[in-house]
Amino acid sequence: MKNILWQPSKSKKTHVKSLMEKINVENNINIIEYNQLYNWSVSNPEKFWEVVWQYTDIIYSKPFNSIVDDITKMPGAEWFPGARLNFAENLLKYKDDRAAIFFKGENKQTVTLSYKELYGQVESLASSMRKIGIVKGDRVVGYIPNIPEAIIAMLATSSIGAIWSSTSPDFGVKGTLDRFTQIKPKLIFATNGYSYNGKFHDTLEKLDKIAKKLTSLKKVVIINHYQKSENTYVIKDSINYNYFINKHPEQLIFEQLPFNYPLYILYSSGTTGLPKSIVHSAGGTLIQHLKELYFHCDLHREDRIFYFTTCGWMMWNWLVSSLAIGSSIVLYEGSPFYPNKKIMWNMIDELEISIFGTSAKFIESCKDFGLKPKDIASLHSLRTILSTGSPLIEECFDYVYDEIKEDVLLGSISGGTDIISCFALSSPILPVIRGELQCRGLGMDVKAYNTDGQSVLEEKGELVCIKAFPSMPIYFWNDPNGSKYKKAYFQIFSNIWCHGDLISISEHGGLKIYGRSDTTLNPGGVRIGTAEIYRVLSSLNYIKDSIVIGQRWNSDQRIVLFIQMKKGIVLKDQQRDEIQSTIITQCSRRHKPDIILQVSAIPYTINGKKVELAVKQIIENEPIVNIEAIKDPQVLKDFKDLPELKI
Repeated sequence: MKNILWQPSKSKKTHVKSLMEKINVENNINIIEYNQLYNWSVSNPEKFWEVVWQYTDIIYSKPFNSIVDDITKMPGAEWFPGARLNFAENLLKYKDDRAAIFFKGENKQTVTLSYKELYGQVESLASSMRKIGIVKGDRVVGYIPNIPEAIIAMLATSSIGAIWSSTSPDFGVKGTLDRFTQIKPKLIFATNGYSYNGKFHDTLEKLDKIAKKLTSLKKVVIINHYQKSENTYVIKDSINYNYFINKHPEQLIFEQLPFNYPLYILYSSGTTGLPKSIVHSAGGTLIQHLKELYFHCDLHREDRIFYFTTCGWMMWNWLVSSLAIGSSIVLYEGSPFYPNKKIMWNMIDELEISIFGTSAKFIESCKDFGLKPKDIASLHSLRTILSTGSPLIEECFDYVYDEIKEDVLLGSISGGTDIISCFALSSPILPVIRGELQCRGLGMDVKAYNTDGQSVLEEKGELVCIKAFPSMPIYFWNDPNGSKYKKAYFQIFSNIWCHGDLISISEHGGLKIYGRSDTTLNPGGVRIGTAEIYRVLSSLNYIKDSIVIGQRWNSDQRIVLFIQMKKGIVLKDQQRDEIQSTIITQCSRRHKPDIILQVSAIPYTINGKKVELAVKQIIENEPIVNIEAIKDPQVLKDFKDLPELKI
């Protein structure tokens, strides 16, 4: 193997080595390397997931009758039938004085919450929620920044058996309602604002509009997160968080529920309409996260783990599961470069973070800034850097080892909202090879399929998973016959999960990811549906039509918006500014186009659908896959050889 940047210590004791020892003893075999373990895990999935259950000490009230009813059934495989457990109980198994949560925000003092304090606050909040009638199956939502109260509210919700869903408060009213109106929540937790890049954003006006449209709400609970807010909006059925929590709570009860009972609702990008509401199970989320945290991240109780995320990204859900191991999790609200570009690296030293999770974009930005973290901080506690969101380019691998730390595991990982976990990620017992994700996840039978549905090595193909796994969605909300679910992942290959990523798998098991194989926008790793942008643009009376695509750009993706103006109107800078402002207000800053260009017409298929993929293929100099389906192929000439889009 060439370009090895880091080698693991052969003598270091890790969870994955202990797992191999356990498997060897119980099965009378001799697994000593990761690839042997991986092959065994996908060849013997029932034995593998049973040993994960045992190793991770999952708390349950009733044992399972079997592991899975049919490993080849996708979707619909039932995992651990008969088992009864509670997700929150597993995350609150510790009740001692060790730090559970460290919270930092822009210009804020660090707040520390012990496991004992966390348990008490969840108990108080759950008592109040039960008092107002929240029961299992109800939906509770958060329009909330990445603060401890978000975790407390989620754990209180899941202790009752209610279902949690959240989004970041930088989402606009429409984007939030597109998500929450589908699931009809009874309770919403929100703050009076949030901070980003040194600026306070008051959110009460947006919250008022959201609450008025969510007619299912019983109560709006407002956390006075910032004293700067002077907003006087009176929101119907609202109460201050401090007044809402029960000062004399009843004992915390953990509702015992089936393994496949709903826990979270996450949202797809909304490419073809409203975002799809993806429902994940309590047991599937728990066992998959524990597998990844124990055996891929080698997380221990004494560790402190951080991921730069919002409550609207699945990495938040992933990070929170670290509580089940008893580790300390670190939350951060704000810009990773405010009040200076050193803030994240200094925080690693201050809080003695051992696992630091971020995006490929953050690492690339530090590189572009000429930042040398090894000269800024000692980074003595840091042993792992995790990167996700978009492919990490080879030059950024070099940057990490040249300018951050030589003795660090750089784990580029990839999965998604769809599976609330990873298909490919890191391993503490494998070398780091320049430009590669180290391995496929244990128990995840991942392959690269060519267009003929054949598994290939050392060449690009569709990322597929050919056997069921516990963290598959249990269903989509408002999808009674499962048609939306099947269309999302099983339309290309029958009974095989097709994820929509273009990958290659090497002979030695490493992976490279080349981006989305569909037309979902993915700037900075945040999946964005084109339909969300189109809905906003429809309110601007000078726009006749539009089409938006993601263009590969500097190892990431940028959003390019093409506008067809109404007859006689020429697109000017003033209108570009208005378009961007409207998209930011109605959706979020992440949805803002990097480039807006005028074209004479928008291409459609014969069946009346916009052909985003064809436009993307043209500007990235790739062949158009299905040109015969385009109603007027001559329209595509407008998109060729545009100087603004030259790489």
